[in-house]
Amino acid sequence: MLSLRSDARHLAAPVVRGGDDVWLGVSGGAGPAPEGPAPAAAFLLPPVSLDARAKQLVGVNEEDHLILAHQSYKSGKYSQALEHGNAVYEKNPRRTDNLLLLGAIYFQLRDYDLCIAKNEEALAIDPQFAECYGNMANAWKEKGDIDLAIRFYLTAIQLRPNFCDAWSNLASAYTRKGRLNEAAQCCKQALLLNPRLVDAHSNLGNLMKAQGLVQEAYACYLEAIRIDPHFAIAWSNLAGLFMEVGDLNKAMQYYKEAVKLKPSFADAHLNQGNVYKAMGMLQEAVACYQRALQARPDYAMAYGNLATIYYEQRQLDMAIHCYNQAILCDSRFVEAYNNMGNALKDAGRVEEAINCFQSCLVLQANHPQALTNLGNIYMEWNMISTAASFYKAAIAVTSGLSSPLNNLAVIYKQQGSYADAIACYTEVLRIDPTAADALVNRGNTFKEFGRVAEAIQDYIQAVTIRPNMAEAHANLASAYKDSGHQEAAIASYKQALCLRPDFPEVTCNLLHTLQSVCDWENRDTMFREVEEIIRRQIKMSLLPSVQPFHAIAYPIDPLLALEISRKYAVQCSLIASRFGLPPFVHPPPLPVKAEGKHGRLRVGYVSSDFGNHPLSHLMGSVFGMHDRDNVEVFCYALSQNDGTEWRQRIQAEAEHFIDVSAMTSDVIAKMINEDKIQVLINLNGYTKGARNEIFAMQPAPIQVSYMGFPGTTGASYIDYLVTDEFVSPTRYAHIYSEKLVHLPHCYFVNDYKQKNCDVLSPVCPHKRSDYGLPKDKFIFACFNQLYKMDPEIFDTWCNIVKRVPNSVLWLLRFPATGEMRVKAHAAARGVSPDQIIFTDVAMKHEHIRRSELADLFLDTPLCNAHTTGTDILWAGLPMITLPLEKMATRVAGSLCLATGLGDEMIVSS
Repeated sequence: MLSLRSDARHLAAPVVRGGDDVWLGVSGGAGPAPEGPAPAAAFLLPPVSLDARAKQLVGVNEEDHLILAHQSYKSGKYSQALEHGNAVYEKNPRRTDNLLLLGAIYFQLRDYDLCIAKNEEALAIDPQFAECYGNMANAWKEKGDIDLAIRFYLTAIQLRPNFCDAWSNLASAYTRKGRLNEAAQCCKQALLLNPRLVDAHSNLGNLMKAQGLVQEAYACYLEAIRIDPHFAIAWSNLAGLFMEVGDLNKAMQYYKEAVKLKPSFADAHLNQGNVYKAMGMLQEAVACYQRALQARPDYAMAYGNLATIYYEQRQLDMAIHCYNQAILCDSRFVEAYNNMGNALKDAGRVEEAINCFQSCLVLQANHPQALTNLGNIYMEWNMISTAASFYKAAIAVTSGLSSPLNNLAVIYKQQGSYADAIACYTEVLRIDPTAADALVNRGNTFKEFGRVAEAIQDYIQAVTIRPNMAEAHANLASAYKDSGHQEAAIASYKQALCLRPDFPEVTCNLLHTLQSVCDWENRDTMFREVEEIIRRQIKMSLLPSVQPFHAIAYPIDPLLALEISRKYAVQCSLIASRFGLPPFVHPPPLPVKAEGKHGRLRVGYVSSDFGNHPLSHLMGSVFGMHDRDNVEVFCYALSQNDGTEWRQRIQAEAEHFIDVSAMTSDVIAKMINEDKIQVLINLNGYTKGARNEIFAMQPAPIQVSYMGFPGTTGASYIDYLVTDEFVSPTRYAHIYSEKLVHLPHCYFVNDYKQKNCDVLSPVCPHKRSDYGLPKDKFIFACFNQLYKMDPEIFDTWCNIVKRVPNSVLWLLRFPATGEMRVKAHAAARGVSPDQIIFTDVAMKHEHIRRSELADLFLDTPLCNAHTTGTDILWAGLPMITLPLEKMATRVAGSLCLATGLGDEMIVSS
């Protein structure tokens, strides 16, 4: 589940400080300007045009203009305040108290350059005007030059040591620099000068909160509110404290109080929206963000948070518009660039998305989310090395982001670098030990790496953390199945289907597991359902949930089995493309001897089964038996040395044996090409341990499928299938994608003459009594795995046992969990339980020798005895087989023909 994640950094609610106090004192710093008597007509008249207002202002004296400017400023009517202030300026440009006020007005209008200019004019007239230094510091702080702001605050304090507003604002600047202890000292100094300075109490609360001192912060906010119950900023900061500890209801209550006291409080509206969003009340959140924008039309963060809601609701056009507005308000808003990139990507505007992510990186070169998101785009474009470089860059600049680690692990796993993938997932789990997805993904990697016990532990931990995670139950079931715990697998598959009834992979895997233990209840219904799933998936160009190896044993149409193989071949090509290798140059064709030239044919065998595996049991001698004058053999082992005689023998006898198990698939393909292999043989097909992406890279000019997989690969990059005329008749060529190469006799090679000659001895070292077999009864046998059986053939066998006097049926516990069900099926068909005899699976040599204790082998038509057929025929045990159409149904017939007695063993019904 695995499924590839985008990263968006959602816009955090800002901490609302007590506002930077802009000083409006009169020249000389005596204190704030008196409000004075109520002004005349200007505020009592209805709104009029600007021209009319200009006429009204004519005749108003300088002092009245200044009083009106102060009143307009205090009521938030900054444009009107500016008109009155400019009127004073025109009459007396050297009036410092008016210059101070004009600077304050420009500050509120966010024109920080003019704010600074007006304060500089005042200082040119009165260099000791401390309030001007304080207000200039506020402007420089907003422009981002915190160091210069601190310098000006300190100058203001030097001129007026009891300037408590400057102490309070200096605390804010120190906070921006992360100098929290100095900031706290400044707040405390301000409060010594003025214990009723609510801004300082509120800012000190913010500092306490930043240091994790929640109770102290709470006390500071409450003191500010006690002094001034109408101080909206303290209510807002108190709300933020409760939001941070997860008490959303109290946070909402206090944000409502803040905006009630100050309806134009944009930050409080935004934070209230964040609380609504956290509560899942998205429409209310949208309304709050819109009110924040009404209060502050250029509020970039409000646009950003509004965009995030639209993005989550998949209203991509609206999201893109709002992110764009956020950027217009603040061209350095890095998160807006990153998040807009995600929205553009989802809208299919990928090139624009890349531009957004790159713009984000111009502003912040080490932005981990933007690096990750670029990696995701290149991953989807199959530019795997580029994607990996972005993920690695993201990992290098952050230790707390899991998605680049997760996505890099996906690449490592696809390339066969399992140890690196596991290391990445382990780091994800260090960041978040409860990350169930990472546990499942690491479990999948362990399982593919052959470490099934560790996979099971990861899956169990995942379902403990997230009991409703269907994928974890499904993967746990598969791991149980692989480790031989079929009953536990069935239970976990059923649990996954309870959680997600429409889970095609689980339906198909459950069917196969039930087949493996002969649980045939609802078998026909399930096969019909599975076939419908396969056809639907193929129609939708999805990878079928039934693997090609299972399809060969299922009662499905051969052409459907071909389509399944084709889809898996395309998947292998996709995996191969992710390595980004250029096409290989192949060696020239081998010159013919008739031309007087001589060269050896270079043949490569690729397999994960060089070891204790049926393939090596059959072919162990082949690799050393090629004519070395004409053929140079290379064996590429995809699995580690298992230490068995089978591995040692092949390694010793093959001319070249290379263990490539620790290499990635692209490195293996390069090696094969550099070895100038002319014919490359796939001994795996779609069996466990295969790495068919190597063949999809086409490192050799001729590529062949042989032995490992009894069916078509469906692959355009596999040119030939080595078979024989009986197994793959020319009349059935349409169910194969490969050209058929017919060997003259049986294609299914074995080296038992070299390895198991002692079986030909007439003296058998085993007795029937050794295995609980009756001495005096006719023994029918089938040593195939139980999944190859079906109700129809078992009905036939039961009828045979009932009709043949004094007979029994000998089966293997293959697996053991099927024994009880098979005996129950037999009893239901009128066969006594003691007529069905099960024995354990034996070691290879013993298995072959004891086979002769039976009298007749009964084959399974849907999927024949292949290696087992070779075993029993070599032991001298005859069989009865019924060939059908698919390759896997005809192998036993070819084996029978090779004995010279095929006509007596091959039946037509």
